[in-house]
Amino acid sequence: MSARTLAGRPVRFLVAGGINTLFGLSFYPALLWSVPWFRLHYLVALGIAQAVCLVFAFCTYKFGVFRTRGGYLREFGTFSSFYLFNYAANWAVLPLLVEVGGIDPIVAQLGFNLVLIAGSWFWHSRVTFRSASA
Repeated sequence: MSARTLAGRPVRFLVAGGINTLFGLSFYPALLWSVPWFRLHYLVALGIAQAVCLVFAFCTYKFGVFRTRGGYLREFGTFSSFYLFNYAANWAVLPLLVEVGGIDPIVAQLGFNLVLIAGSWFWHSRVTFRSASA
């Protein structure tokens, strides 16, 4: 792998992260706004949004950022493990922020996502999509 390819990876990661963030931050509110039932059952909407956004993000990082070949199941499993941990934390924190803190679910979810972004580069670059020689 060339130095130029490696140097471009952080830029591609930022672009993909921006796309994933826009998609993820818009998908959840879209569910809440488009289906009134989801406003009351915001955790059901959260589960749906997490599943859709997980697959979307995996595809953008695998094909657009790290451009690895093969290893789909291993990479998806490793990729998912990072998010499943964060999703579990999200499921614990979101009800506290909404029910106890009185914060709107959309605002609470936005704040949680900002924290999630920080750790994703390190996990994906060093664990999920690491080169076989690393």
